[in-house]
Amino acid sequence: MDWDDLRVFLAVARAESLSGAGKRLALDPATVGRRVARLEAGAGARLFLKSPLGYALTEEGARLVPHAEAAEAALMGAEEAITGGAGAGLSGQIRLGAPDGCANYILPQVIRAICDENPGLEVQIVALPRVFNLSRREADLAIGVSRPQAGRLTVQKLTDYRLHLAAHPDYLAAAPPLRTLADLPAHRVVGYIADMIFDKELDYLTGLGAMAPAMASNSVSVQLNLLRAGAGVGVAHDFALPFAPELVRVLPEALSLTRAFWLIRHEGDAHSARLARFASGLAQGIRREVQRLEAQSQSAVAQDT
Repeated sequence: MDWDDLRVFLAVARAESLSGAGKRLALDPATVGRRVARLEAGAGARLFLKSPLGYALTEEGARLVPHAEAAEAALMGAEEAITGGAGAGLSGQIRLGAPDGCANYILPQVIRAICDENPGLEVQIVALPRVFNLSRREADLAIGVSRPQAGRLTVQKLTDYRLHLAAHPDYLAAAPPLRTLADLPAHRVVGYIADMIFDKELDYLTGLGAMAPAMASNSVSVQLNLLRAGAGVGVAHDFALPFAPELVRVLPEALSLTRAFWLIRHEGDAHSARLARFASGLAQGIRREVQRLEAQSQSAVAQDT
């Protein structure tokens, strides 16, 4: 089989459409369709079924995917061997998916440091409040808030992080007393839009007895800015609080949550020395940055008390 046709096959399998694959490959959809037809003719099997929803893999196509990905990984390994060994700087483009809290408050500092050390590297941070599909190559690596239980993936725990209730002093001064968690239902709560919580680890308010959030967003940064505007009380990341110094923690002894970040990679990339080096630097940087920001947040709380 021709590698270039396999490359087109993988793009269609991941995008589930000729137009989506064409955008990734800089080819027009008609050309992509002809290349798929050529591959199917050479293989003597139908690899895709076309439907109103797009192109779905047939059983034969699904069996071809891991072999095509192995060829892709081998080609990437050959390119890495030619362009430089372990002592060379990282180069090329890497796309990293992350939840928006991590993307907004942790990754800018971490990625800046990595790119300072590797001037030839281009990093794209895709900040979306949802789970990334690495099989479709939406990203080369992804950071998640829970460990995936399915898929051909390699998973590494990065670090724990902490969250507490927070609010603006002006809101607390005008609102009813908030001395225990039992007082929370009397308050205006800021949180996630319930039907847009993409991971159970983000369902912070269930079990607290609070009403549905009066002001809600699927974005961590929007929620934090609502708290900064005095909109109410809500759960905030400790690592984000240094970016909102006007906020104060509320009932920290009564409610202290711990969650974790996980680094997720496609199983087929396990032998990529380039991605392994990037992942190593990323993991170290995220651990350091979470520790630094949380220590800064804790120091600010200590000064206020």
